Amino acid sequence: MGECPEPTLPEYAFIGRSNVGKSSLINLLTNNSKLAKVSGKPGKTQLINHFLIDDSWYLVDLPGYGWAKVSKTQKAAWKKMIWGYFEQRPNLTNVFVLIDSRHEPQKIDLEFVNDLGMAGLPLTLVFTKVDKKGANQAQSNMALFRKVLKKNWEELPPDFMTSTVTGYGREDVIGYIRGINEEIGIQ
Repeated sequence: MGECPEPTLPEYAFIGRSNVGKSSLINLLTNNSKLAKVSGKPGKTQLINHFLIDDSWYLVDLPGYGWAKVSKTQKAAWKKMIWGYFEQRPNLTNVFVLIDSRHEPQKIDLEFVNDLGMAGLPLTLVFTKVDKKGANQAQSNMALFRKVLKKNWEELPPDFMTSTVTGYGREDVIGYIRGINEEIGIQ
């Protein structure tokens, strides 16, 4: 946490289960295919990485949660670091939780989203890889995820569908961030 930039600009954090396509989405959103390191090996992101966008906000790449092949000690350290970030960053504007649209709701994703909600953190769901099994399957899995969330949520968080292969959803996510920035007076 001590190495994070001064909390003077809005921060939009991106997090998801290991291998959900977070680095690929970050690269798509920034139009820079080499910004975040893409790997087939889970657990590539191990630090809190800040990327300054348009000199006006930070895109924050957080380590994934879930099944990365690391020790329990390392997983516990990452969890402590991530939640320390969530709790200590006064300029944290939104947490984008990435969900793999190819799968029915996963317990680990639901628990993570519910934990963020219980902590009162602003969050948005981003369903990734919508091109992999077809739009109908992605829509079905997203609807099921929302249905399960409704058991605990009065109002569901906003959500987006994305594909890093086709670029689908890029403008929606960027437009959403721009809209929040305009609301808080950031150009």
